[in-house]
Amino acid sequence: MATTRRYSGEFKAKVALAAMRGERTINELAAEHGVHPAQIMQWKKIVQEELPGIFTQRRNGKEDEELKAALYQQIGQLKVELDWVKKKAGLAG
Repeated sequence: MATTRRYSGEFKAKVALAAMRGERTINELAAEHGVHPAQIMQWKKIVQEELPGIFTQRRNGKEDEELKAALYQQIGQLKVELDWVKKKAGLAG
């Protein structure tokens, strides 16, 4: 029966960064931290894929806020229009 373990994000990042540094082999890290080498390779791959996005998210943050504001404005406008239509149709209570 396989056991399921939960590792914190901090632990995963620490082990993945150690693997990326290459100062020790994956097998040495696995033995030291009690994690299967395949798991370490998976965490390392995730870090390598996600790392470039960390730097672009900061710039996109302002764009996301502007988009959010525009969408909230549109929602408000649509709500006003819906209330007006309900009033004209005699559905407002």
